[in-house]
Amino acid sequence: MNNQPFDILILSNGPGELTTWVRPVVRALRKQLGDDRSVVRISVVLSPCPNATGKEAAIALSYPEVDRVQEAEHFWQFLLWGKTFENWDWRSHGVIVFLGGDQIFPVVIGKKLGYRTVVYAEWEARWHNWIDRFGVMKSEVTKGVPQKYAYKFAVVGDLMLGAQEQLLTSKSSLLTPNSSTPLASSGGTPEWVLSTELIGLLPGSKAAKLTQGVPLELAIAEYIHAKRPQTKFVIPVAPTLDLQTLASFADPQKNPFVKTFGFNGASLIVSKESTQNSTLKTEKGLTIELWQETPAYELLSQCRICLTTVGANTAELGALGVPMIVLLPTQQLDAMRSWDGLPGLLANLPGVGSTFAKVINWLVLRRKGLLAWPNIWAQEEIVPELVGKLQPQKVADMVLDLLDRPEKLDEIRAKLKRVRGESGAAQKIAQIVFEEIGKQGR
Repeated sequence: MNNQPFDILILSNGPGELTTWVRPVVRALRKQLGDDRSVVRISVVLSPCPNATGKEAAIALSYPEVDRVQEAEHFWQFLLWGKTFENWDWRSHGVIVFLGGDQIFPVVIGKKLGYRTVVYAEWEARWHNWIDRFGVMKSEVTKGVPQKYAYKFAVVGDLMLGAQEQLLTSKSSLLTPNSSTPLASSGGTPEWVLSTELIGLLPGSKAAKLTQGVPLELAIAEYIHAKRPQTKFVIPVAPTLDLQTLASFADPQKNPFVKTFGFNGASLIVSKESTQNSTLKTEKGLTIELWQETPAYELLSQCRICLTTVGANTAELGALGVPMIVLLPTQQLDAMRSWDGLPGLLANLPGVGSTFAKVINWLVLRRKGLLAWPNIWAQEEIVPELVGKLQPQKVADMVLDLLDRPEKLDEIRAKLKRVRGESGAAQKIAQIVFEEIGKQGR
């Protein structure tokens, strides 16, 4: 590597990518390249994303490895003219690392800054002739790549798996993933986390999903608890969601879909000592724990099964090997507005977005393919996907059946572990970046 100071520019977009891709990569980069900011500076530039919450810049800035962050609202100015909103300076040597967005972005920005480009490609690699290096999740991504570009590709594994491993191995005491028996318990771990029967509820992080997801999943939890009172339930609260907003979706006065699912509502109980001990208490007396530590991989690893909506949650659970049932209720057809690419942008347009969402979702449901990431990875339905006007009792019966057949849950775990990528992806990407820096100035 040359002795010139250099910049690393991370291009990313949504909250899922920031948590599961950017976090492990910037840590690996600092470990590989050092913490001297006069030598290595790490910047993050965000691009628009239909799943964005507006708090992505704050999440990126919370990573101590990152030096500066530009919000998504200023992205197009940067892409077109090469200038950031705060008119950042750029060193003469640098590497762009693509971790979310459109793969054309590093091509354009790399040309403007004169930087090498490294793309993490989870499912598809594009612009082979213009990108310098690709780190791909699986060898299948390289199929169809012209032989003359094969030297650019390296299988690095699953970044999402790496994010979880980083967190779990950083704990002074670990919990065995997917096991009912913890290796050890740190003094701060609540007793209910160590329950032998913990179910995770993941209704989403945005209003479009929460409107149906919260009352549906809480109603399911009530049915299960009536049959199995020993069962505990927890909602890992998204970092972009405050407790009061979450609770509003369980309030029949604020959310008309509460009654749609035969649910009577729930109230937020905030602990006087700590918000970490806050809960939702349903009208029937069931207590749902609210977990605010993020990422919640250690907690999720203890869940016997999770109920989740479509999206990044399914990939995280799949990488952890946690059984799940994926729920896509259609009582509100315009609720799903988190599709990737152009469909997601159209569905979120002001005024006409609802109409686009209804049409897009109708088309998607007509041709219903696999929706959960583990199922897409495997090209088969490893975890159940339930789509339609879902009824809480029917979903609860399915959960109860799986809890009564632990061998079935073990089978799902085994399949999930087989389809996920290799570990160590962040470290391998950091090594690729190191190699590309060494090529500059030659």
